Amino acid sequence: MPLTNTQYDRIFRQYEEKQRQNRLETQRRRDYVYEQLPQYRELEDETATLSVAQGKKLLSGDEAALEELRKSLGALKEQKKKLLQDAGLPADYLEPVYACPDCRDTGYIERKKCHCLRQAEISLLYEQSGIEDMLKRNHFGLLSYEYYTGEALALFRHAVETCQSFIKNFNSDYRNLFFYGTVGTGKSFLSGCVAKELMDKGHSVIYFGAAGLFDLLSSVSFDAKSREERQNTYSDLYQCDLLIIDDLGTELTNQFTASQLFSLLNERHLGKKSTLISTNFTLAQLRDRYSDRIFSRITSNFEVCRLAGEDIRMYKMTRA
Repeated sequence: MPLTNTQYDRIFRQYEEKQRQNRLETQRRRDYVYEQLPQYRELEDETATLSVAQGKKLLSGDEAALEELRKSLGALKEQKKKLLQDAGLPADYLEPVYACPDCRDTGYIERKKCHCLRQAEISLLYEQSGIEDMLKRNHFGLLSYEYYTGEALALFRHAVETCQSFIKNFNSDYRNLFFYGTVGTGKSFLSGCVAKELMDKGHSVIYFGAAGLFDLLSSVSFDAKSREERQNTYSDLYQCDLLIIDDLGTELTNQFTASQLFSLLNERHLGKKSTLISTNFTLAQLRDRYSDRIFSRITSNFEVCRLAGEDIRMYKMTRA
């Protein structure tokens, strides 16, 4: 799901404001130098006069005029630098001011997006995802195996490797992930790790707890006012690069939620849009809770990772 035109308008309004502020700052510096160092302005006037004079010589056929002009301008440039430095100012004090010197605050370098524009896009994707705070606590920089032993450690290592492979091949290989296991064994943590890595690469990620997801689907289906207000978010569920459904099974399950879940998973599968689901249910409980077609859809189209062990959150609280 790309950013909307409205979101791009917002980004480029920010670029325009940067350019305006930088022009004002450049002019402020120039006014200051002209006031404090009148010799500097004299040198600039001399530069202009010299350029006109040598230009006339060049037009009249004096082939040496261009080289003379280059040498004279170079000497004047050095004099201006020295004036600034003697006054305690940087030599480049009157150079144009840019927030991003690489693209000069245009957002593009040779028709390719500058890193600053990509970062602006990523920042909007973070804001749009609604999981910015969660990603501060859940990312690979905090990965630790110290809370696992035996089979639980082997399962967690396998899940981590699966996540890393999923991220590495995301652009070329359509896949889905399904994490299940007991409470506090790292399912949400790994979901956050995947989300952050993909969002940092510029992919759109939408995160929903199961209860919030089905509340949205319900309001769009039955409440005309909510349908209009939430239509963009509803569309995002089907179009974002990765949809994360956390804690599946915590919602009130009925025929409506089951049909909506199947429709969502099916449409995303047909569109080759990846989905990541986590649940505290076992596979047997999942089959009993939802329809056979949902169970079949998940077990046939998702890479399933089981997680086990103690509740890490409780373990940390006990240690604290």
